[in-house]
Amino acid sequence: MSVQIVLFDGFDPLDVIAPFEVFVAGSEYFLDNALDITLVSAEGARDVVSGSQGLRLRATAALDPHRPGIVLVPGASGPVDGDPDEGAETIPVLLARFAATGAIPLIANAMRDPDVLVTAVCGGSLALAMGGLCEGRNVVTHTLGMPLLEATGATAVNARVVDDGDLVTAGGVTSGLDLALYLLERHFGPRIAHAVEELFEYERRGTVWRAAGKAPATVPEAPTP
Repeated sequence: MSVQIVLFDGFDPLDVIAPFEVFVAGSEYFLDNALDITLVSAEGARDVVSGSQGLRLRATAALDPHRPGIVLVPGASGPVDGDPDEGAETIPVLLARFAATGAIPLIANAMRDPDVLVTAVCGGSLALAMGGLCEGRNVVTHTLGMPLLEATGATAVNARVVDDGDLVTAGGVTSGLDLALYLLERHFGPRIAHAVEELFEYERRGTVWRAAGKAPATVPEAPTP
């Protein structure tokens, strides 16, 4: 089974490395190397510069939207505030730039392939939304990006991980651990995910949100004093 982690200029290293480590550990220690984990880019093999002090990772292949398995899109790293007109490389600027690249049509093709599960961490889901891929979908991103997510036509869900069928997204940067562990559980069962949790001495946070089961009753608003 393939796991393609998409690199782009300005990516957040932890959004990439945290899921990468989880997938590698699950595959090598507990799944007899069942996963083929690859760092990819829309442009093919190249060194990709992150948004964290120029740290580079190498994409070894081009993103293949029809390769069965998982495609994971990270968020960006950089300043939150700044004037784009003055050249500020803020996180929204980096995400919007990625959303305008050839990666988005490739990911759109992946989302149409029933053998591919598209996933995103932190601002990665916001980039997909900026690219027009999340309209009408249940999605989460970093808390600072939730209003913008709603503005794209997505339904922003305040949960650590949101499973919307063929699109699974996670919140802030450390939620990449939770996302990858959940994906191991979804594909291989809870015992594999639990084994990696024990190995990492880490327990997943929050409940994975899905549009299933009984809807909760509306909590009445407190009366105005």
